[in-house]
Amino acid sequence: MDVLACVKRVPMVGGRITLTEDGQEVDTRMSGFTVSPHEECAVEEAVQITEREGGTVTVLTLGPPEAEAQLRDMLALGAGRAILLETGPEEWGPQSTAAAIAAAARATGPYDLLLFGNEAADTGGYQVPVRVAHELGLPCATGIKTLEVTGDGVVAGREYRGRQERFGLPRPAVISVKEGINLPRYPSLPGRLRAKRATVERLVPDARPDGLRKTMLTVPARENRRAEILGTGPEAVPALVALLDELGVLP
Repeated sequence: MDVLACVKRVPMVGGRITLTEDGQEVDTRMSGFTVSPHEECAVEEAVQITEREGGTVTVLTLGPPEAEAQLRDMLALGAGRAILLETGPEEWGPQSTAAAIAAAARATGPYDLLLFGNEAADTGGYQVPVRVAHELGLPCATGIKTLEVTGDGVVAGREYRGRQERFGLPRPAVISVKEGINLPRYPSLPGRLRAKRATVERLVPDARPDGLRKTMLTVPARENRRAEILGTGPEAVPALVALLDELGVLP
């Protein structure tokens, strides 16, 4: 079982989001970078599948040279091969990203499964896995929370509007998984040492123009909230009771 797990380098934004002066990108100069949580689960699922069924896990990302660090993080989790589709610092759209991943899958495969996170943590586009499946002519299931390998296919499960859905797909197939399908492991010390020594393959993809063009980004207006101090000590009790009565908390 040869599995390709695709991940994305995303900023770790824990505070206020700011944009670059031209309004085209999120300013990440003060941010670290990581892998989207859904995609970390995709890598973990790929590793678990190959631990049960045998085979290899290849992890791939499209991004700048610095994205090599995220690939090594995934190697430390158990992936055996890493491929960087090296681009410049600019963000690629979903059409060009999917085309580049599909071309790389053809060139470096074949693969029995292509696993993705359901959506990237920064853009939340939900498009790349479906577009890759279309490019490769493969069956696709999205939003998956359970995945079972059968004789010549997979059974993928998800919850939709309170109901459980299960899909039987032949292999090869494209699957996008959601956070919660598993609990990603912590990298071991031997895994980190192995990842540090591993070779990261580099390919330069051809950029395909996207049908949509980004004009600029905007940050939603923040709601201004002010704290009101009702008082201190016993003197504040009447004001507190009045507030609870206004909120409908008191019987």
